[in-house]
Amino acid sequence: MSEPRTSSGRIHSFQSLGTVDGPGVRFVAFLQGCPLRCACCHNPDTWNASAGEVCTAEEVVRRALCYREYFGAQGGITLSGGEPLLQAAFAAEIFQLCKREGIHTCLDTSGSLWNGDVERLLRVTDHVLLDIKYTNDADYRAYVGCSIEQPLAFLDRLEEYGIPTVLRQVIIPTRNDTEENLRVLGRIANRHACVQKVELLPFRKLCQVKYDRMRLDFPLASLPEPTSESMDSLQRSLRAILKPGCTL
Repeated sequence: MSEPRTSSGRIHSFQSLGTVDGPGVRFVAFLQGCPLRCACCHNPDTWNASAGEVCTAEEVVRRALCYREYFGAQGGITLSGGEPLLQAAFAAEIFQLCKREGIHTCLDTSGSLWNGDVERLLRVTDHVLLDIKYTNDADYRAYVGCSIEQPLAFLDRLEEYGIPTVLRQVIIPTRNDTEENLRVLGRIANRHACVQKVELLPFRKLCQVKYDRMRLDFPLASLPEPTSESMDSLQRSLRAILKPGCTL
């Protein structure tokens, strides 16, 4: 493996001991900047690509190493955002240094971008959390800002590289909380051997305070949060669709 170049990137924030950001206990770096404007976004403060703290790849890994004893057999570092693919060269250098240190690498992404830097990033990525926000192109264009073909093409690349993948979808009442959505999501998972798990996450409005502080309208403020009963029902329906060995 070649020596990584020295470079810097923009970080929104760090989380020292994340437990929902990939396998095991993880050090999470939230990268600044996102090309999308998802209606359900919880982090509008990450959108501006020129904001955040400037760090070198070495500085990010040095911070992660402080928590190495907590990683255990499964944990490691996760790059999230914002959208880490927007700083793919920087992310690749972080992961390259992590591989040299024997640290497991996980990428949390919308899969909305592809270029040579993204390809290089995947070469040093051990695990991916991929958002499949909706299951039709019209909703993707209306509520995300890209075509569904972009994350699906990204998933095909993950399949090609054999990278263990978790599909994630935020369940939004009246938008994607339907049996038809689950059937399509299940078919997407089932035709990709790399998909090991599908996570349905309940839509929450805790982010409203961020939108208010930034004087932005939260597009989904009028929608209800899903009940635990409705989430349980959707989980049961999806479990009946998924291929053997793919968990929830």
